[in-house]
Amino acid sequence: MKEHNVYRWREGKPDQAQMKIVQISPYFPPHVGGVEYHVKELAEGLAERGHQVTVASSCGRWNGEIVIIPSINLIYSPIPIKLPRLEADIHHSHIPSPLFAFRFRHRAPHVVTYHNDVVLPDTFQGHALPRRFSSAVEKAGEKLARSILDEAEMIVATTMSYARSSPVLHDYLDKVRVVPNAVDISRYPQRREKENYVLYAGRMVGYKGVATLIAAMKEVQKAVDLKLVLAGEGEDRRRLEKMAERLRVQARFTGRLERRVFIDTISGAEMLVLPTQSRLEAFGIVLLEAMACETPVLAYDTPGVNEVASKGGCVYSSQEELSELIVRLHQSPARRAELGRKGRRAVEENYSWKRAIDLMESVYREVG
Repeated sequence: MKEHNVYRWREGKPDQAQMKIVQISPYFPPHVGGVEYHVKELAEGLAERGHQVTVASSCGRWNGEIVIIPSINLIYSPIPIKLPRLEADIHHSHIPSPLFAFRFRHRAPHVVTYHNDVVLPDTFQGHALPRRFSSAVEKAGEKLARSILDEAEMIVATTMSYARSSPVLHDYLDKVRVVPNAVDISRYPQRREKENYVLYAGRMVGYKGVATLIAAMKEVQKAVDLKLVLAGEGEDRRRLEKMAERLRVQARFTGRLERRVFIDTISGAEMLVLPTQSRLEAFGIVLLEAMACETPVLAYDTPGVNEVASKGGCVYSSQEELSELIVRLHQSPARRAELGRKGRRAVEENYSWKRAIDLMESVYREVG
């Protein structure tokens, strides 16, 4: 790999004074992930407003300026080997993968988006992780995160409820500003005709809680005729397929869907369920995607996620409550339609990229 490959961005139309901004992210699309998607949309939106935006990452490509930093790839976070000189008005790092942000922590002014706490899942590639190992990694990650946040001029969280409940962020609330995740609502149609299925859309890995949803659907399908569709791939897919077969749950596993098909699937669902109970899920962008399509959402009652889901659906705190909610919503088309309209309105008013970039520019001006 050639060091510091650079690709240039077209000039945007400035609305206010231009800034030179470096977005620092361990990974960048086409690498798949919520943080990667967020950084790409943020970088493009800022560039469209006339700011000079550079992305620094271990991988990726886009129409803008991206500096590929040679790195050693670990399981959860690449280690940057050599940093380029990137002069900027704002250096903006994205964690929980902390090693890139750690290397940039002295490049002031430094803004850090804290997407979620450092928490290891119980399993990796089908193998249980020893609790002693996970605990050691989490403690090291927290120590690194604190060293980064100590020196940051400003910290961005996607919700205040997650920040207040975080064992790390709650010590830095005076420096926290909220800039939520966002979606481009024009990409999501309002579809009135819903089909007879509950949807899960996301990775098939242990911490996502898909097994709980399958178990809940066993009770649902005893009461009503409602299918389960699971869209996504992951190391747990085969195990979950076997679980559905064993419980005799009517479930269709679609694998990863092409984008157009994914949007059609999410807009056609009676409801979407996000069953994650882990703090690795701090927001749930898929909730916004469903809400944009007027699809009601159900999510486990965890900080951050509950704040989003309550604007276009319901939260629950047990498998039994989830089963009951699904049945009640299925039996009440009027309630589903009401929640769908409420969710779409919330996305339009609170979770547009225009609003997110307005808020981020305010953060930059505060520290710049």
